[in-house]
Amino acid sequence: MGKLDGRVALITGGASGLGEATVRLFAAEGAKVLICDLQDDKGGALADSLGASAEFCHTDVTQEADIAGAVEHARGAFGRLDILFNNAGFPGVAGNIADIDVAGYDKTMAVLLRGVFLGMKYGAAAMQRQGSGNIISTASVAGLTTAFSTPHIYNTAKAAVVQLTKSVALELAEHNIRVNAICPGFIATPIFAAGSRLPEDVKAQVPELVQPIIAERQPLRRAGLPEDIARAALWLASDDASFVTGHALVVDGGITTGQHWEPEQMGGVPQLREALRGRR
Repeated sequence: MGKLDGRVALITGGASGLGEATVRLFAAEGAKVLICDLQDDKGGALADSLGASAEFCHTDVTQEADIAGAVEHARGAFGRLDILFNNAGFPGVAGNIADIDVAGYDKTMAVLLRGVFLGMKYGAAAMQRQGSGNIISTASVAGLTTAFSTPHIYNTAKAAVVQLTKSVALELAEHNIRVNAICPGFIATPIFAAGSRLPEDVKAQVPELVQPIIAERQPLRRAGLPEDIARAALWLASDDASFVTGHALVVDGGITTGQHWEPEQMGGVPQLREALRGRR
């Protein structure tokens, strides 16, 4: 018996990375899954590999008609909508604040925040009609702290996702709809190659190539993997988290807690003791 038996999930950005891992895990746990993405070939192939457990729907999360249509697709194909995972994303525009162009700002906010808003808007409407539901959105540790060298607008959008999650959770609680966010740390996904001019065969190797680099930057000395986020999403989507709403779940290998701890680096204590030894 799976944790999601009999439930229907819609996952944006579901064709690769965190989304693909979540699609596979949700299907393995008994859910019917609608994979929503712009990557038709990957999304279609993933749906085909899962048989009757999944369908693919071409979806641009910045377009209201696409999100409305995806929600109706899920309800039409599988009869209801229990879980909506707003996961689609990309790094967005980068640069110094004086150099960021407005078109880049608009596109970044459209994908990272407008897409989440639209998912919540249409997901909530469907779930209210059935009297239950579960909305999860991918935020980021970059929305909680400025300790990382991530782009200004990305940081801002992810912080807004966390606040929107809390606000909407308050509204929808009376309808038995839980609303939560996941804040990943550094996860080894194809996003590290986004916007690069690398050949496609090299881009495919990027998640594996960045793992040792990520591992060196956090207390838990391994890279975060898409499956780590998928398992967090599964917990939030399941009855195991039935008393959790309005929460931003950090899944980051401890990186927001601080740098990797080494005894000899513990606040300079050994050096301080040495300096004081002659003053006793």
